[in-house]
Amino acid sequence: MGQPSSVAKRVLDWLSPAFLEARPMYAASFRCGPTPAPVPCLLQQGKGLKLSVFIRDHMDELLAEWDAYAQTLGPAADAMSREALRDHCEAMLRDIAQDIDRPRSDRAQQRDSQGENDDEDGRSAASVHGKLRHASNFTLAQLSSEFRALRASVMRLWLPRVGALSEESLDGVVRFNAAIDQALAESIVTYSARAEQSRDMFVAILGHDLRGPLTSLSMAGEMLLQPELPAARAAAMGTTISRSTRYMTGMVNDMLEFARTRLGGDALTVSPEPTDLHEVCNAALALARSMHPHCTFEFEAGGPRRACIDADRVQQCLVNLLGNAGQHGAHERPIRLSLGGGEDHVELRVSNEGNCIPASSIQSIFEPLVRLPPGDDADQSSTSTSLGLGLHIAREIARAHGGTIGVESDDKLTTFTVRLPRESAG
Repeated sequence: MGQPSSVAKRVLDWLSPAFLEARPMYAASFRCGPTPAPVPCLLQQGKGLKLSVFIRDHMDELLAEWDAYAQTLGPAADAMSREALRDHCEAMLRDIAQDIDRPRSDRAQQRDSQGENDDEDGRSAASVHGKLRHASNFTLAQLSSEFRALRASVMRLWLPRVGALSEESLDGVVRFNAAIDQALAESIVTYSARAEQSRDMFVAILGHDLRGPLTSLSMAGEMLLQPELPAARAAAMGTTISRSTRYMTGMVNDMLEFARTRLGGDALTVSPEPTDLHEVCNAALALARSMHPHCTFEFEAGGPRRACIDADRVQQCLVNLLGNAGQHGAHERPIRLSLGGGEDHVELRVSNEGNCIPASSIQSIFEPLVRLPPGDDADQSSTSTSLGLGLHIAREIARAHGGTIGVESDDKLTTFTVRLPRESAG
């Protein structure tokens, strides 16, 4: 066989730079110039290691490559287990190998390239992978980069094992690229669908949650318009107006923080300075009492009194945690804010009695738009809805200080613990 076909040339152009590095003679053969170098007989009759066979026989090696790259996709990957990071990679690779081996006419290949054989029911491994990556807060760019890295890893590991570049090898590369593109497309479709669903849910939650305080404001305004309204009633209406506006202000602040940290991609910033922790805790308790007047809040002071923190941010973190306890805790039992720590760190704990947080929700409770139903004995008199952003923002504030936040929950007690360095890393 003489000169490679035009299709073979295009395929060689599609291959990763690793191929040309492994086969410099091929690169030299296709260099441009008035007197091109002799072209070796690239298309051999003998068969090398078939690509689909390589994928199946070297699955562990390919999965290790996937794991190593997925671990770099922070911050979403930082707290994920190896199993969660690997997700459906093995199933996708087996689907790709099967697709390479599947007999297919030219018309069928054309339909594939035009997306006519897309996974419409969203059950393929790639489709499920897209859903789960969205649930794990990967960006669309990170999702796409996983497939780019997978393509490069397969080519880099397979090409040195190809004894001779045959028609079958080239066909395998073409089919492999088409299968990777198909898997990527399926993942993007389900990822985008989930993202759109989240946006719609956000708008629905916002409308639902604003209805309560706006109704209270409207009723209070109508009452204040009544002639000869008793002073006591007017004072009560003023309290209602103040509480409703504080609640809506908190919602707006949460939305702004969410938009900046998640939609805009900017990390939440802090401005640490020496701060009296007792003052921060008492200010947070005062705000929590005004938003949940039927709850009892207690403060246990211990450990260091001063630390280098952003007072406003830490107060916001505590208000969010206390508000969460007021919404989900047993309203007849006190909510306790405890201050502790040591020489190099401070610990802020918010504890409430009430229903246990389901084990299935512990991992996702700090993610945005995650809303747990109020407990059976929670404070139903206060505004019991939220955008599901409070705990997420509390986590971001802790992280911005170089700290951590965690939760422990059983049938008796739920405790959120914020641990911050006394000399903040922020």
